[in-house]
Parts: sequence; structure tokens; C-alpha cells
Amino acid sequence: MKKIYISSDHAGYKLKEQIKNKFSKKYDFNDLGTMNSKKSVNYPDYAHKLCKKVGNSQKNMGILICGSGMGMSMAANRHKKIRAAVCYSVKNTKLSRLHNNANIITLGARLTKKNTAFKCIEIFINTKFEGGRHKKRIKKI
Repeated sequence: MKKIYISSDHAGYKLKEQIKNKFSKKYDFNDLGTMNSKKSVNYPDYAHKLCKKVGNSQKNMGILICGSGMGMSMAANRHKKIRAAVCYSVKNTKLSRLHNNANIITLGARLTKKNTAFKCIEIFINTKFEGGRHKKRIKKI
């Protein structure tokens, strides 16, 4: 079973729980918080916590969820070895893996429908990096 790190702020808490429930038989989630949907929290704290785990190995992947997906992405992309992509469609999710070798998907709970988020998660986890001409570009990041 593939291990996936997952984290959210208060705005993403509900979608995080729905993702874990939907995919719990397929993937082993390591939930890094928040554990309380009602208490307002600072999204960078949760992004940084997850990035430390994902950055430790090329095999690790992560899911970050906040209201728009943007804040988590901005905080995550400050870390070395992290390529976090805001995903909102099947196509941009697939390309984030094929061409950019993203290792973290960020989702906007207030902007992305649950079923779209589920599709994006499946594609993100199961799409392999193409390499080739994209590899040299990734090295420049």
C-alpha cells in the first residue's frame, strides 16, 4: 500500500477527511493535521510539516488542502526538493506529474468539487514522470 502524507488547514479539513475515507483501502495516509475543523489555524505550519516528510525521499508524495490551494502551494514551494502543484482539473493534474514531476498536490476545498478532487488525487498518485526533455528543466528548479 502506497504511503501518502496529507495535511490541511481548517478550510480544507472536511475535504481531507473525505479523501481519507474514499481512499483508505487503497492508500496509507499519514495525517499531519489539522485535527480540528472548527479552530482557525495557519496553513503554512501544516505545509511546512508535510514538506519536511515529503522532501526526505523521492518516493514520498503529499496532499495539501486549504481554501484555494494557493496558500499551501506557496508555502510548500519554498522548500528544497518540493514541487507542489495547485490542481483543479484532470488535465492540469496529469501534466503536473508528467512534465513537472510534482510530488505534492494542493487542492482548494472552496473551489474544487469533491468528485473532481477525488479524480485529481487518483491521477496524481498514478501518473509517472515522463522524464526526457522535462528532466533537465526540473533540475533548473
